Amino acid sequence: MIKPSRIDQVLTLVVLALLIVGCYFVLRPFMSAIVWAAILTVTAWPLFRRTRDALRGHTALAATSMVLLIAATLLAPFVIVGATIAENFDLVAAWTRQLIEQGPPEPPAWVSSLPLVGERVAAYWGGFAHDTARVLDEARKWIAPARDYLLKGGGAVLGGIVQLTLSILIAFFFFTNGDALIGRLGGAAERIAGERGRRLAHTAALTVRGVVLGIFGTALAQGILMGIGLWFAGVNAAPLLGLLTFFLSPVPVGPPLVWIPAGLWLLDQGSTGMGIYILLWGLLVVSTVDNVMKPMIISRGADLPFALVLLGILGGAIAFGLIGVFLGPVLLAVGYALLKEWAVDIAARQAAGGELPSDRDDGA
Repeated sequence: MIKPSRIDQVLTLVVLALLIVGCYFVLRPFMSAIVWAAILTVTAWPLFRRTRDALRGHTALAATSMVLLIAATLLAPFVIVGATIAENFDLVAAWTRQLIEQGPPEPPAWVSSLPLVGERVAAYWGGFAHDTARVLDEARKWIAPARDYLLKGGGAVLGGIVQLTLSILIAFFFFTNGDALIGRLGGAAERIAGERGRRLAHTAALTVRGVVLGIFGTALAQGILMGIGLWFAGVNAAPLLGLLTFFLSPVPVGPPLVWIPAGLWLLDQGSTGMGIYILLWGLLVVSTVDNVMKPMIISRGADLPFALVLLGILGGAIAFGLIGVFLGPVLLAVGYALLKEWAVDIAARQAAGGELPSDRDDGA
């Protein structure tokens, strides 16, 4: 057998590197969808296996069931909100025309009683009350920035929905080929790091499952509960505010940014009972879900520090768009859990007086 020359080896490595780079550029537009599809598959894998067993081993049927369930959970809120916005568009347009024609109403009495800024805000608000010309003059300064912001925000939301839909379609193939993928990934991890590689891969899977169920499950529960509470209070924009609560849930003190203004608005409209009800509903029900459900579920995977959660949300949104709000914390959680597992393993070996992998390699 002819031994390959050094030039042949270099050319092989160059071709392999070019192939890897080419594959990356081909898949780069879909990278966030592929990663999110993998995360969804890992998270729902135990349920998929039980579904497949119940269906007597019909993998394709079980995968279809899981995809439909995920689509109903993730895409249905956007459909409901879109229908709500379409139904209430005429009401919003009429309210806007009335505001321009008559000017805003007088500020409520409680505004002036706010600490530090109350009197200044009340005076500024009162200057616009029933002054159409001043309202129009001030509105012109904000029309162009608001239009650009809405266009960019709408594009980001639409892009996120497209990526989400694509990730659900990719997840179908991950489910149908999941057993083979698990075997290959486990073999690769064991080849790279031995038995510890399989343990780290198992830790990564548990972390993904815990963090996704903790962050996403909490956000979904808070969004649904907020929408139910606002719908019961008679707020027309309940689905939209519920979806806003869903996206603000990973952010510290995010949901109170929805239920506190909603409760104060109801109080200002004269619905004292419903306003108090929304404030209590948000404090005792919506916030309790975040304080109880999220730590309980995430603790099964990785106890992610607050700073990493915040950085994951902000960095994920910048890097991956709308879907990155949940993708960023999951990726950081996996990295943090693997780093902690690796550090604990090294410390245990040193405490036991054993050799580190680098020591064994040097002696080989």
